[in-house]
Amino acid sequence: MMKPEKLNSVYFIGIGGIGMSALARYFSRLGISVSGYDRTPTPLTSELIHEGIPVHFEENLGLIPENPDLVIYTPAVPSDHIEFLHYKRLGFPLKKRAEVLGLITAPLKTIAVAGTHGKTTTSALIAHILYSAGIDFLAFLGGIAKNYGNNFIDFPSINNPASAHTNHKQNRFCVVEADEYDRSFLQLTPHIAIITSADPDHLDIYGHADDLKRTFEEFTSRIDEGGKLILKQGVLIKPFHKQRYTEYSYSVADQASFYATNIRLDEDLYHFDLITPEKRYEHFTLGIPGLFNLENAVAALSVGHILGLDEATMKRALRSYQGVQRRFDFRIRRNDFIYIDDYAHHPEELRACIGSVRTIYPGKKITGIFQPHLFTRTRDMAADFARSLELLDALYLLDIYPAREKPIEGVDSSMLLDLIRLEHKTQTTKTEVLPLLLKNKPEILMTLGAGDIDQLVKPITEAFGKA
Repeated sequence: MMKPEKLNSVYFIGIGGIGMSALARYFSRLGISVSGYDRTPTPLTSELIHEGIPVHFEENLGLIPENPDLVIYTPAVPSDHIEFLHYKRLGFPLKKRAEVLGLITAPLKTIAVAGTHGKTTTSALIAHILYSAGIDFLAFLGGIAKNYGNNFIDFPSINNPASAHTNHKQNRFCVVEADEYDRSFLQLTPHIAIITSADPDHLDIYGHADDLKRTFEEFTSRIDEGGKLILKQGVLIKPFHKQRYTEYSYSVADQASFYATNIRLDEDLYHFDLITPEKRYEHFTLGIPGLFNLENAVAALSVGHILGLDEATMKRALRSYQGVQRRFDFRIRRNDFIYIDDYAHHPEELRACIGSVRTIYPGKKITGIFQPHLFTRTRDMAADFARSLELLDALYLLDIYPAREKPIEGVDSSMLLDLIRLEHKTQTTKTEVLPLLLKNKPEILMTLGAGDIDQLVKPITEAFGKA
């Protein structure tokens, strides 16, 4: 097994990804020389550079380390990438991000959060609960936790970087997102596994929704002997090897092993009681809005209960949780204007996100800017996207963000726009949309998508913040 603390130099191809950058920060915290390549500069790559991690943005053999102990790459890197081919030809150790994450977490008591949506908020909240309880842990998150300004948490050294851990202490916890893309989560061996959803997605990888479900079922077979499975009620998978671990269910409101009751919405925030198999906890308040976030909170609190954390600690953690950047992220909150940014890029995520805004602000008109993510996802779910986007009052639709994909003939934003039964809908570009917004002055504005739509967040915030 790779011993991370024995490495001297690690190089990342695709270092700017949210999962890759968390790994880079982990190795850097251990005092290992870390550097990397990414295709384009982003605020995240700027942060890595500021932290002393060199990053370059062109495929250039003159800018890469000569003899790294390990080269880590993301599955999004094309097979003809010059740097990737160079290291492969010379026989350097090459590992996918998921494999390295599996090796790092193998000796730890891993809490793995899987699901086609809900992973980031749930895992970040679990990490915040562990932090509040003073428990020794690592966390590799799929977003920037606003409480910590980071996607990698090493506690307790987060409060004293000079005391960074250089070993894997027995019984240390690790919170990690279990990513279903490219079957990455099959590299993990969870002590506690949470499955938030298994809706059809990544059909470019799986081919059929049934294949995706079977892979989630296979993920359950990775749970440690004597471990726990926390499965959202209604997720239609059949866990494997159930005799090896204890299974629980959770729900936002329906009866399950863990569920919320006595739910009240007061000043945008949810207040509730939590029912567990053993007892009832009263008077929780979730520090961020959104009914879907309440569901994520029930999953996170179920972990706290299973670990035997005290009630006061869990209540304090839940109330002080600030959320994750780009996850129902309030950027402006005034009486005359509200702006929310969200990573939603799947029809179910859009439905949950827009529906939560409707619940919090009944009667107000909601304008959305949506950037579809991937040609295959847009093609496979076009009708579902259309129905979800029809929950808006007005829509500005951007071009499809291709990410790793080549264009598909006949699949574009015009095709999607034609399916959307909405009176106020416009196809536009990132350059053109801001003047349109300033002209039409929306009551509630949402930016939605997982591509580079985040580049609009700052200019929109600045333009409407001055109003």
